[in-house]
Amino acid sequence: MDIFLQQMINGVTLGAVYAVVALGYTMVYGIIQLINFAHGEVVMIGAMVAFTVITALAAGGMPPLAVVLVGTACAVPVCMALGYLMERLAYRPLRRAPRLAPLITAIGLSIILQHLAMLVWTRNVIAFPQIIQTEIYTVAGATITSVQLAIVALCVAMMAGLAWLVYRTRLGTAMRATAQNPQVAGLMGVNIDRVIAATFLIGAALGAVAGVMVGTYYGVAQYTMGSLLGLKAFAAAVLGGIGNIPGAMVGGVLLGVVEALGAGYIGELTDLCHFAGLSQTLAEHCAAESHFVLFGSNYQDVFAFLVLIAVLVLRPSGLLGERVGDRS
Repeated sequence: MDIFLQQMINGVTLGAVYAVVALGYTMVYGIIQLINFAHGEVVMIGAMVAFTVITALAAGGMPPLAVVLVGTACAVPVCMALGYLMERLAYRPLRRAPRLAPLITAIGLSIILQHLAMLVWTRNVIAFPQIIQTEIYTVAGATITSVQLAIVALCVAMMAGLAWLVYRTRLGTAMRATAQNPQVAGLMGVNIDRVIAATFLIGAALGAVAGVMVGTYYGVAQYTMGSLLGLKAFAAAVLGGIGNIPGAMVGGVLLGVVEALGAGYIGELTDLCHFAGLSQTLAEHCAAESHFVLFGSNYQDVFAFLVLIAVLVLRPSGLLGERVGDRS
C-alpha cells in the first residue's frame, strides 16, 4: 500500500505538469486545428531561460523563493514572445494551406529551436541550482516533498485560472466562438488574428511555467528535454480529447498516474523473484532478459505511449472528446 500511495503522489505531480503542457496543444488545436509540435521546445526554452537567471541571481543574496520567481518572471515573457513569433511568422501565412504544410512547419520549428538552444546552452545536461530548502513529509509510509506540493498547487491554480478565462471572460467567449466556426465569428466582429495570437501567448506562458517546474523538480535541463515532454503532453491531450480543455487536464493527470504506477510496480518484479524463492540465476536471467529493474526507471515512457495507442484504437476522440464532423 505504501508503494501504491508513493507512486500515486509521484504520478499526480508529474501528471499535473503534463496537463499544463497539454493545455497548450489542445488550445491551439481547438481553434485552428493545428498540432503545434514545437510547443515542447517552448517549454524547454522557458526552463533554460529560468536556469540562466536563477544561476546569475543565486549568489546575490536574494531569498531563494524570490530568485525562482524572478527566473519564472523572465522566462514567461521570453516564451510568450517566441510563441507570438511562431504564430505570426510561421503559422499565419499557412493558415489556408493544406493541413500537412503547417504540420511539417511545426516539426521544422521544433528542430530549429532545439539546435538554437544547443548553440546557446551547449549540448550538456545542465544542473539547476538547488537553492530552495526541500521539506519532506511522511503520509502513511509514503513521502511527499514541499516542491511536489508547490507544483501540484501551482498547476491546479493555473488550470483553474485558464478555465475561468475561457468560460467567464470576453476573450474566452471569442476563443470558443473562433473554435466553433472562425468564419461566422469573424462576421460577428471577432478579430480572428488577435484571438489566435492570444491563444499562442497563453499557451506559451503556461509552457514557460511548466518548464521551470520540470527543471526545479528534476534538478536538470537539456536542450532535448522538450521533445519527449511534448510528446507525452500531446499523448495526454489525445487521451482526454484533443481540443477539449477539461479533457487535457484529466488526460494529463491520468497519464502521469498510469506512468508512475507502471514504472513503480514493474521495478519491483525482480524483488518478487527473489522473495518467491527463485534461484539467483533465474532472477538474474529475468533482470537481464526482461529488464525488470531498468524498466521501472529508464523505460517508464513506454506506458505513456501504450496508453496513447490504446485510446486511439478504442476511442479515437478521447475520454472527454466528442465525435464531430469535419468542417466544410
